[in-house]
Amino acid sequence: MAAAYEHLSDSADETPIPFRRAVESLRAARPRPEIELEVVPAPKRLAPYAAALEATVVERGAGADGEDADLADGRLVLLHHPAGHEAWQGTFRVVTLARAELEPEMGADPLLPEVSWSWLTGALDARGVRYGEASGTVTRASSHHFGGLAAREPATQLEIRASWTPAEGPGGVPDAGAHLAAWCDLLCQVAGLPPAPQEPGPRGGVVPLPQRRGAQPR
Repeated sequence: MAAAYEHLSDSADETPIPFRRAVESLRAARPRPEIELEVVPAPKRLAPYAAALEATVVERGAGADGEDADLADGRLVLLHHPAGHEAWQGTFRVVTLARAELEPEMGADPLLPEVSWSWLTGALDARGVRYGEASGTVTRASSHHFGGLAAREPATQLEIRASWTPAEGPGGVPDAGAHLAAWCDLLCQVAGLPPAPQEPGPRGGVVPLPQRRGAQPR
């Protein structure tokens, strides 16, 4: 895990200390073992400073012939603008993407968009992180196959794109690791995994987990 974060932090002298400390918080996060994290190039035009991670929820031995299978994936980007950003109402912004395939019956549920957004806010609340200015979109796309592909089953993909402003703590540094952990919880939920044993289960009124379409071989 440590090796995956080796090049995440920019140690240049001109890099603002709050951003460096926020990145250190990302490096310290330890998600559940089903999640594989990888450092990827961060976008250059969204903010003066940025760090990006991609994540995949993996079920060991669930694919054909005992292969590992991918259940969900996504990306998290931490942005920092030292002068602040009017739309963010702060100097940091978390931008995320989470996606997974669902059973067609689940994808047809008219309440799926509202429920999916509640999975995100519920994950943040369950971690006790403070945030503001949350916004996003929930997209579902169904695929039906015809002709030579008619034997394939219909597929429904759920995609949640969201961003929010993390509350800043001492020194103007947000607890970026806690926000990463909450986002990983969301990924596990859209993947259809139960809560981790060491974590509390869903709170009262939380909508049941989605049904997985089936493990996708790696």
